[in-house]
Amino acid sequence: MNKQIKTGPIMAALLVAGFVGLFSETALNIALGDLSSLFDVKPTTIQWLATGYFLTLGILVPVTGILMQKFTTRQMFLTSISLSIIGTILAALSPTFSILLVGRIIQAAGLAINLPLTQNVIFTIFPPNKRGAAMGVMGLVMLAGPALGPTIAGLILDTLSWEWIFWVTLPFLVFSAVFGYLFLPNVNEIRKVSIDILSVILSTIGFGGVVYGVSVAGEHGWTSTIVITSIIVGIIALILFSIRQMKMENPMLNLKAFKYPLFILGVVMSFITFFNMLSLLVVLPMYMQMGLLMLAFTTGLVLLPGSLLNCILAPTIGRMFDKFGPKAVITPGTIFVVIGYILYASFGTDTATWLIVVTHIIMMLGIGMVLASTQTNTLNSLPREYYPDGIALTQTVQQVAGAMGIAIMVSLLSAKQDSYLSTVNDNLAEATASGSSFVFTLGLILAIVNLVLSLFMKKPGEVKLKA
Repeated sequence: MNKQIKTGPIMAALLVAGFVGLFSETALNIALGDLSSLFDVKPTTIQWLATGYFLTLGILVPVTGILMQKFTTRQMFLTSISLSIIGTILAALSPTFSILLVGRIIQAAGLAINLPLTQNVIFTIFPPNKRGAAMGVMGLVMLAGPALGPTIAGLILDTLSWEWIFWVTLPFLVFSAVFGYLFLPNVNEIRKVSIDILSVILSTIGFGGVVYGVSVAGEHGWTSTIVITSIIVGIIALILFSIRQMKMENPMLNLKAFKYPLFILGVVMSFITFFNMLSLLVVLPMYMQMGLLMLAFTTGLVLLPGSLLNCILAPTIGRMFDKFGPKAVITPGTIFVVIGYILYASFGTDTATWLIVVTHIIMMLGIGMVLASTQTNTLNSLPREYYPDGIALTQTVQQVAGAMGIAIMVSLLSAKQDSYLSTVNDNLAEATASGSSFVFTLGLILAIVNLVLSLFMKKPGEVKLKA
């Protein structure tokens, strides 16, 4: 079957749509200040254009696992791309904040289907010895989308209006729709599964509650009733959800994937990687703009070499994984990330621009080596029938980790800023540099944990596992 499938056009259709979705995840961040003034809403309200995106991903990605077993690959893809196109057009035409937010949520729904679907297709149409390279290309997309978002959006805002952040992506989505319609076959096995409504409700409350709680903590404070209640309710719902899945004959998410030690190891490493990566993509530009007084577009240009190098090397990193195994790629990657954080933590108000460029190159190279390789090895550790569940679990963990990383690190940066301004002096640039250094030090600690965990990484065939 694999020989008859045109893998190139299939990958193009799925990855272009994925890139647009991930680009949209961060591209609007740079325009939030302008949009806050334009729609006459508070900064805490405008933040929902970012938070709502993550919240939708956190809620819908777990449900995609069961949908991939119930509907064909083509049905899932066409639904995903339709939602992306409708959401993009609605957002571009929106006359009010509310309609823009609805457009963003529809966009995110499209991406929530695309990400797990792409991984599932890769693991179905590529044999194990070629998956590393394919996942390397997907890793390129997962890094390049969010990383290039602010740079391209900054250029658009300097030359056009904010609506063009959406309009420029539309031709790519149409291309993806055409290629997917022409070349994407049905590669998944359809099972007669019923969607358990209670599981969907518990999953939505669980993941939604946790993501919502940490997302609004920066606005309300970590000790506020709304934050504590949301997180506690979310955790209780997740516990009840897990208990229900273990008792069901055909669960919505098959938690038996956690019987495999390498899967657990990979999930923990993925959580730390996404927690650090997505918070870094928010905190670093804040440090550069507020601590070094750089313009938004300049900030994007400084971060561009690291992102581009990662794009260029991603397929090579994937092939190295296929040839030499996980530890040979992942452990050096975690070392690069640790070095990157050591340098970041030393930054102040007079850090040279070239040093930021070099540090970001080291960091992006490290993250690129860890990200896709960890995901590939994590899913390779599962039997084929667990792929949809394993993909849904890992994707959910990644989106929740990203939302938590941004919320926690930005609120800690803000708290450290306020503390510095009230106790040391009222220099905002120094306060931002101090807060950023503190946050980067926390990232360094997590990166060291990942380095230690990477030493236990093995090829699934190297360790005998009990199903």
